[in-house]
Amino acid sequence: MTTKPAAQSHWNLDEVVAGLREQRARWREARHRSLDSGGREFPARDVMQTIMDQLCGALFPMRLGPAELRAESEDYYVGHTLDTALNALYNQVQLELSYTARQQGRDVAEVPQQARDITDAFAAYLPIARGLLDTDVEAAYEGDPAARSVDEVLLCYPGVMAVIYHRLAHKLYRLEAPLLARIIAELSHSATGIDIHPGAQIGSRFFIDHGTGVVIGETAVIGDHVRLYQAVTLGAKRFAAAEDGSLIKGQPRHPIVEDDVVIYAGATILGRVTIGKGSSIGGNVWLTRSVPPGSNITQAQSEQHSPSASPPPGF
Repeated sequence: MTTKPAAQSHWNLDEVVAGLREQRARWREARHRSLDSGGREFPARDVMQTIMDQLCGALFPMRLGPAELRAESEDYYVGHTLDTALNALYNQVQLELSYTARQQGRDVAEVPQQARDITDAFAAYLPIARGLLDTDVEAAYEGDPAARSVDEVLLCYPGVMAVIYHRLAHKLYRLEAPLLARIIAELSHSATGIDIHPGAQIGSRFFIDHGTGVVIGETAVIGDHVRLYQAVTLGAKRFAAAEDGSLIKGQPRHPIVEDDVVIYAGATILGRVTIGKGSSIGGNVWLTRSVPPGSNITQAQSEQHSPSASPPPGF
């Protein structure tokens, strides 16, 4: 019996590993990362995905929970799943808060209690989130003639899944865990093609039909009973800059969409403009001005009011 010779590496791995170590050291030195903890200091995307799967199951156990779940064990499943998810979330919140404290030169001693407070507040919000999401599911069912049931829209519609993720991400954003919120938003974006910044404020009965290509910016404010179609952008027209040329963060720069508005496919609305209550914005409209309540804006009308057909430098 003969044995095969041990596999030999042809990739010069020692040199590659050393080169990568040098690049990491150069990056950390340039960004003054000398206070690194030595262990993992960032939240993990895969852990957050598991947490979101568990939270979705706890919010809608008989539809997004495990296939073997029965009604008589529903509460037990919800309690057990939430305990697992919230403990994992607490650990991820600690990672974010510890990282932020180190970067700002603050003491990390208070981080465990701060993380517990955030996780407690998030847990208390879950029944409220379920109530809001019920209105979103109803709006999707009532707003789409192709929908046969509320169960179908919850199980199948990417717009509904994106809104579930956003409701939870937005709460974490408001609780000052913005990195975790952004990770959740990007997990949703990857899965659905819908990009909603966790800072966006969205009212009840919100429905995104089809959904692919929708972009909603950080400071957008959306009222109740608003419906968007695919490829709608609620973006920024321009970005304010400081004297040194760096962008000023956190300024209101995205649209306000009032109650009962419909925005059809491909419409682009830019800047801190207001779309008045009950308005309808037609497909492929390019809009950089406010419109009063009850407006019906078509592509031809928007072109008449546009000073230039060329797009601004960025969204």
